[in-house]
Amino acid sequence: MALPERLTARELQQRLERGDPLQLVDVREDAELALARLPHPVLHLPLSRSQEWLETLSSQLALDQPVVVLCHAGVRSWQFACWLIEVHGHGEVADLIGGIEAWSTDVDPTVPRY
Repeated sequence: MALPERLTARELQQRLERGDPLQLVDVREDAELALARLPHPVLHLPLSRSQEWLETLSSQLALDQPVVVLCHAGVRSWQFACWLIEVHGHGEVADLIGGIEAWSTDVDPTVPRY
């Protein structure tokens, strides 16, 4: 079984600064996204509302572009990243280790912690 790549916040920052064609997916809830977010466009797919976006996922995520999944601390994003590989057939999937919390502490302290 293939597993997602594990990216640190600094590695993600470097890839974004290089302009790598990444699809960022945030699986946190609306309230969490309102509290803290990456300063980059993300596809917001709250896990608790998967019934709302599951049928349209293939039109929202390109199979031929790398995906990086994030959440608050890295647990939900790991689960979703594994699911993307196993069930949805994505080949290049990464998980942001430590989630938005790591981004806030390691990359951008202006992103609020919660």
